[in-house]
Amino acid sequence: MGFVSEFKEFIAKGNVLDLAVGVIIGAAFGKIVTSLTDDIIMPVVGLALGKVDFANLFVAMNGQHYTTIEEAKKAGVGTLNYGLFLNALINFLIIAFIVFLIVKGANSIRKKPVEVVAVPATPPPPTTDQQLLMEIRDALRTGRA
Repeated sequence: MGFVSEFKEFIAKGNVLDLAVGVIIGAAFGKIVTSLTDDIIMPVVGLALGKVDFANLFVAMNGQHYTTIEEAKKAGVGTLNYGLFLNALINFLIIAFIVFLIVKGANSIRKKPVEVVAVPATPPPPTTDQQLLMEIRDALRTGRA
């Protein structure tokens, strides 16, 4: 089997295609969550905390004050960007919560195994020969032979 045919077989497997679709959808979902966090949630949180923009929360490593991260980077100063970290942390929590809900929903949809209750089997009725033999036995016991 040649290299090209092995590669074709590998790509054609269902698991590889499923994984590729999952990665593509995951990337798109990540962009949606990033937009949700950056454009909707964080401005509301910043407003609640006194009009703070989390994206511009940072500490300049040289000890001077800069109004934006870009301004500090233009000056060639290293920055500790804890506001961006908070945004990323909130993104992660939202994605983790959504994945939790999806898994929980999938588990509830999945069929639960049916419990098999053992019912005692009723013995088959005696055959004609067995019935005659039981009658003879009973007659011998009672003395009516």
